Amino acid sequence: MDQSTSRPPRRSDATRTAILEAARERFAADGYDRATIRAIARDANIDPSMVMRYYGNKEGLFAAAVAIDLELPDPASVSRDTAGQALVTHFLTMWEKNEVLTALLRVGATNEAGAERMRGIFADQLLPLALRVCPDPEQAPARAALASSQLLGLALTRYVLRFPPAVALSPEEIVAWLAPAVQRYLTAPHPA
Repeated sequence: MDQSTSRPPRRSDATRTAILEAARERFAADGYDRATIRAIARDANIDPSMVMRYYGNKEGLFAAAVAIDLELPDPASVSRDTAGQALVTHFLTMWEKNEVLTALLRVGATNEAGAERMRGIFADQLLPLALRVCPDPEQAPARAALASSQLLGLALTRYVLRFPPAVALSPEEIVAWLAPAVQRYLTAPHPA
């Protein structure tokens, strides 16, 4: 019998999981600057030295806590004609179910480590889709940034600042309003 498949989870795995869950909640509630290793350790019911042992410092913990896979569709599966709708629908679904994204947006708006993390996620995960659908690959980074401005603007007004009109919109209304703008950014001819 294979010992690795029947072995119970290691205590260190449970500790790491508890630390990451506490860190996500604390970063979401307090932001990067106000969240402390002590508060996160207290929330995880462990000694602060354990946080440092596993993650080194607050930046290391933050990077681990907000490791996010946007779960974007395979760029090859996205039609050029429906890329905007696919992207807005996907991001809206992600924001609705993933409070880590909201925490990352809050921190990214006020802290360089958070901003760098957000830039990396979007460059690594959104840029390949933009490269696939935009008419000129050299324009893909700018087009991905413009599409991001729409998606992050929605997230900021709906999930962070909670503007009542943005919160009141149904997902279908958001897609109907936002998808054409994102589509234009990704696929329209370059403005002269």
